[in-house]
Amino acid sequence: MRTPQSHTALENPPSQSTLEDLRMPVQAKLAAAWTSLMFLVIYIGYFHLYQPGEIDEIRGGDIFEFDISGTLMSIFFVIIAIPALMVMLSMTLPARVNRATNLVVASLYIPIMVFNAAGATWDYALYYALTIGVEVLILAFILRSAGTWSRRTASPATLAASLDSEPLRTTQQA
Repeated sequence: MRTPQSHTALENPPSQSTLEDLRMPVQAKLAAAWTSLMFLVIYIGYFHLYQPGEIDEIRGGDIFEFDISGTLMSIFFVIIAIPALMVMLSMTLPARVNRATNLVVASLYIPIMVFNAAGATWDYALYYALTIGVEVLILAFILRSAGTWSRRTASPATLAASLDSEPLRTTQQA
């Protein structure tokens, strides 16, 4: 006799059960966050061009209060290249260096993102508040993810399992 709580696989197919929540590696979370930040920086800069008079100002050789020059364009390149590089570095650096790099770079990027408000007018205050707010939230997520990166001590079982997964090395005899 079946009780009300017992179910067969046909009565409760996997698509109707609880979703599987796999643990995402910290490196993947960091890379995803840097990717999001990079896209936001690009698109926010692009949408800035929609403000009246901006394209005329650029044609006149100015961006905000700065003269357009090779130096300014290099600064803009670095501002977008760093998050692009952080995507790759977050997935490839060793854990300790990865954690430190993410903490330092994200900390340095908060004032850079806030600086975008320097050219803001009251007409676009909401736009700048939203864009800077989202960028800072992503950077806070990066800081939190890197800062709370769990430290594990390898148990003997973990060490044995990792040794078992290494390919056998054979020595050639003459």
